Amino acid sequence: MDVVTLAHGSGGSLTGELISDLFRRHFDNPYLAEAHDAARLPVITSRPAFTTDSYVINPLLFPGGNIGKLAVCGTVNDLAMSGARPLYLSCGFIIEDGLPLSLLETVVRSMADAAREAGVLVVTGDTKVVNRGAADKLFINTAGIGEIASGIDICGANAQPGDVVIVSGTLGDHGATILLEREQLGLTTNLVSDCAPLGGLVAAMLAVCPQIRVLRDPTRGGLATALNEIASQSQVGIELDEVSIPVKPAVRGVCEMLGLDPLYLANEGKLVAIVPADMAEQILTVMKKHPYGDDSAIIGQVLDQPVGRLFMRTPYGSRRILDVMVSDPLPRIC
Repeated sequence: MDVVTLAHGSGGSLTGELISDLFRRHFDNPYLAEAHDAARLPVITSRPAFTTDSYVINPLLFPGGNIGKLAVCGTVNDLAMSGARPLYLSCGFIIEDGLPLSLLETVVRSMADAAREAGVLVVTGDTKVVNRGAADKLFINTAGIGEIASGIDICGANAQPGDVVIVSGTLGDHGATILLEREQLGLTTNLVSDCAPLGGLVAAMLAVCPQIRVLRDPTRGGLATALNEIASQSQVGIELDEVSIPVKPAVRGVCEMLGLDPLYLANEGKLVAIVPADMAEQILTVMKKHPYGDDSAIIGQVLDQPVGRLFMRTPYGSRRILDVMVSDPLPRIC
């Protein structure tokens, strides 16, 4: 049998084969091997962090990754943005009848590879199969547990006037890649998704500055939406320097052609940090030494006014408002 069928979700022998031959084989670890209805995990002695997310991206495969890698990285990154060390993941699969088993194995293998890189264990999961037409090939839900070390307090309400804004690399890579792959516009570029686990980068940053105020991975809505949210939560203003914001020429070209703004495109392997000004250069130095931070840049500052607003200083000395995105120009991006 070379496709997933409804029988794979029935709880019978085919379900058992799918779990043992595919999921347990790739996600193998002692907690999963116990095969209980719930994973029995060691007690977390520090402050726990818990997150969940669902992934419905179209297409399932794209340059730089696939829905499986995205599911692991996205959940790991949500934990890391709270300052947590990611530990455990769950994963739930909703599979459409007829999905090729080879495609499912590609996705699961990518999840296992990403989990190993991120240092997390997939300890529990679930599989459901639905009729053809009831889902679009494959949806994945993940939940993650991590631990926050004592003294770490990273929160969207912590930004203070005088703080510095840093991004970990070029913006809009994921959104532009998915757009080109999905719409088949006939453009030839070397763009790939930036999908990556950021827990190691965050750990390196916290090692040099445990007092980082805010971390955020600017996924749906991009950098502009994330910083608008932070400005509102912290009741501050934020000003960016347009010249300092890293954007690849290919991403800029796609945006100019289609009337999009790279600051609103999704990213899946970048973070934005708001840090004390006197620590900004040290943090930036550490970030640039990490493979997922070599294009890091200081791009702005936090102001006391106007409260809840995001501005950008243009090369001509003027300022323009960067408002919250009203609707997503590219749905199903993650």
